[in-house]
Amino acid sequence: MNLNLITDPWIPVRCSDGSHRVIAPWQMAEDGVVCPDWPRTDLNIACYELLIGLVYLADPPKNLSDWKARKSADPDRLRKKLEEYSEAFNLLGDGPRFLQDLSKLDGVQLSPDILFLDSAGAQTIKNNADVMVRRYRYDRLTLPEAAMALYSLQSSAASGGSGNRTSMRGGGPLTTIVNPEVGLWDLVWANTPYGTPSDIDALPWMRETVTSQDGVVVPPPKGKLFNVEAFFGMPRRIRLVSNGVCINGVIQKTHGTNYVGWEHPLSPYYKLNAKDDWRAKHPGAGKYGYHNWLGTIAQRDSDDLSKLALSLRTWVGERGGGGSIIVAGWSMDNAKPRNYIYSQQRLSNLSKEDLKVLTCLIDGASSVAGALTSAFRSVIGTGEDRSAQKEEFFLATEKDFFLIYSAMRGNDEEIRKSLSDTEISLHWLTVLRKHALKQFDQIALPGMALRDVETIKGIVLARKFLGMALYGYGKQGEAIFNALGLPIPASKKSKKVMSND
Repeated sequence: MNLNLITDPWIPVRCSDGSHRVIAPWQMAEDGVVCPDWPRTDLNIACYELLIGLVYLADPPKNLSDWKARKSADPDRLRKKLEEYSEAFNLLGDGPRFLQDLSKLDGVQLSPDILFLDSAGAQTIKNNADVMVRRYRYDRLTLPEAAMALYSLQSSAASGGSGNRTSMRGGGPLTTIVNPEVGLWDLVWANTPYGTPSDIDALPWMRETVTSQDGVVVPPPKGKLFNVEAFFGMPRRIRLVSNGVCINGVIQKTHGTNYVGWEHPLSPYYKLNAKDDWRAKHPGAGKYGYHNWLGTIAQRDSDDLSKLALSLRTWVGERGGGGSIIVAGWSMDNAKPRNYIYSQQRLSNLSKEDLKVLTCLIDGASSVAGALTSAFRSVIGTGEDRSAQKEEFFLATEKDFFLIYSAMRGNDEEIRKSLSDTEISLHWLTVLRKHALKQFDQIALPGMALRDVETIKGIVLARKFLGMALYGYGKQGEAIFNALGLPIPASKKSKKVMSND
């Protein structure tokens, strides 16, 4: 039994009438197909990436004019273009195998469970530490499940022990996907980069693996930041094992391909400083909220240390914008998955002035959250618990943020026109003050009578300095007001000097 990922139906999808079906990739261009329907969110996101990669491989738009001309779906054309590559997309067999080493690998047969980033690793199992995620959850996978899990692993692989490479974007990269909110084809076409069809030999499993032994690295093609291998990289050396019906084992060998200097078109990037190389962004722990927008779905003005994903820049800058953006990825703590981030945010073509205000709102909230976290040092011992309180603050202020953002997007145009930027910042500061002080009091004040004198003194001082910061005094206060674009209030000393003058 085999599966060809081009000609065979294998991708479960949801349709506009609420029904479910299984399609071959070219059928994404048929009417009524809305989205992938795998049982895991990470597989759905990986499926989007795969379909975008297939179109970029076989029939990408040459330029903006070509993109506009071919915006309407053409299933027959897509089927013919993709079928030219079908020999490279067998999951099993004696020839080249999709995303697997060209050569047969010898070694211990592992459980298919290792294809998932949130599975227990070998060291975790050895130490009997797999408490939250038990070992061997998936002792067998259907061929379609194995194909999708394999793609997801190769595109997002985290460090997996000595010699097991991370993905081209590092472990658990952040992925941003434009969603025009029409159908599956429209989403795929909106994110497909400009280019020309690739040779079948450009797929890395069609040749001997370039291993990372002896420090060998693979840069992008000369003069480019990526080619089709960005969508089909092979950082892991893998061969799937079948019992004739399903995938019941995986053989893995160390030292897969080490990609250096590539930029994936579906990920945002950042630099630590002007001389640093670009690095793919990765999700933090907790919910993806408005405080994560800058550098991910909105570009800070005059920021040369971060850039949005190529797909998003092209969509907003050339292809009309609108719709929403899907933000997703595994939040990792080294090799340990914390949680899977998934969010869908509305996109708006904000004016330059409104983008400046948006930046002030987010930076101001982050500065207040920093002051609140500092205040909690006298109450909460561990940094992890203080970080949780920081996330709680962003959650508490989210509703108020979206009320302001809604007005900025033009949903309440009269309100927006009646408010100056300073009035918006002052209103937002009032919201931030209320939530910060309320949150501090709820955590710090209960049980005060049972605390020792030094602890009580520390809490009182922390509350005092937090209040001062929220009204613009001290270094933290200056940082808050500067972030919000508000004038720094005069200090008592300054007031005294001014009165003497």
